[in-house]
Order: sequence, then C-alpha cells, then structure tokens
Amino acid sequence: QVQLVESGGGLVQAGGSLRLSCAASGRIFSNYVMGWFRQAPGQEREFVGGIWWSSGSTSYADSVKGRFTISRDNAKNTVYLEMNSLNVEDTAVYYCAAETSGWGIKRRANEYDYWGQGTQVTVSS
Repeated sequence: QVQLVESGGGLVQAGGSLRLSCAASGRIFSNYVMGWFRQAPGQEREFVGGIWWSSGSTSYADSVKGRFTISRDNAKNTVYLEMNSLNVEDTAVYYCAAETSGWGIKRRANEYDYWGQGTQVTVSS
C-alpha cells in the first residue's frame, strides 16, 4: 500500500508561481512512477507530468512543458511540482499518483494505482 498526501495549493495571480508537494508513505519501490494530474470543473482528469522514482527522468504534457518542473527527494519520499508562469487555465485540483508497473511514464489516469486527495490551485487574472 502507498499513501500520498499533496500540499501547497492555493490562490495565486496569473504569472505567479506555486510549488506543490506530494509526500509518499508505505512501500515505495524504485521502479515506481509518480505522476501529477489535474482536474478542472466539468473536465476529465488530465496528465500534467511524471517522474521515475529511481532515475528522476521526467515527461510533461505539452500544455505545461517549459513552465512546470517535477522533481523528487528520495530521502524525504517526496515529489514536487514547481509551477511557473501560471495562467487561469491552470486552475484545477491537482493530484499526485503512483504507478507501479515499471513500464514507463504513463499518461492515462486509469493506469495509476494510488492517488492522493488532491489540492486546489486557483489562478486569478
């Protein structure tokens, strides 16, 4: 079992920055992938980016590439989502998730095995 707890959401003005954290507990294996997703009201949950727990290799959605950065701190079992140049379209509930197959960074929400409770990010214009 893996437990995930997100933090760091809030209200920020357009153009601003925010850093989300995802603290993981339980059995974390090096071949796990940690993903970040977001869901705006009335929309499907969408992939934001992901990171291999062991290597730190990352992959991002085109909509956030160059603005968002995912990193991890193995000692703290924590994954971060650094968000810069935020715009109103980034407003959503942000979730972290763990995928345990070891077969690459997957982009579909239904392929992830464990989820956090989500944290709200609101970007004002």
